Amino acid sequence: MSKRVLVPLADGFEEIEAITPIDVLRRAGADVTVASVRGLSVKGSHGITVQAEMTLGDCATMEFDLIVLPGGMPGAAHLAESGMLCEMLKKHHENNRPLAAICAAPAVVLNPLGLLGKERVSCHPSFRAKLDDANRTEERICVGDRLVTAAGPGVAMEFALALVELLVSREKAEELAKAMVVK
Repeated sequence: MSKRVLVPLADGFEEIEAITPIDVLRRAGADVTVASVRGLSVKGSHGITVQAEMTLGDCATMEFDLIVLPGGMPGAAHLAESGMLCEMLKKHHENNRPLAAICAAPAVVLNPLGLLGKERVSCHPSFRAKLDDANRTEERICVGDRLVTAAGPGVAMEFALALVELLVSREKAEELAKAMVVK
């Protein structure tokens, strides 16, 4: 059975940080659901509009193996403002399932919810000050047992491949990296 992944989107999301993991995870065989906070048409921070498959309300009771939060502003702030998403994230975390976030999302969405624990966390340099000293790192990507974080759009492919390694296998991540001429 393929792994189920949720990628929630809100207006102002960073396009590269959303589309890259969606694409790479689907190439790895994951069942990726793209759900919007509000309405099916979602406009990214650089003016690219994408069509979500459903709204968060449509998938609020579904269970996922992984939730991936793209960054971008004001997209990450809009994700943090979604009470429904925040409840889904807390429940997902309580069920010991992994979370992933990139750019602003670790600091803007996960940190206020208390979901970072003692993990080392990577995020966009302009948001590092929002993290506790114990969490903060300048690394491009951090992979923990239940948390994968990355610094920003330039790390999107590395982030996506780390998610494949987490959900599927290192071999699958390496196979995809080779096929996509990443390495």
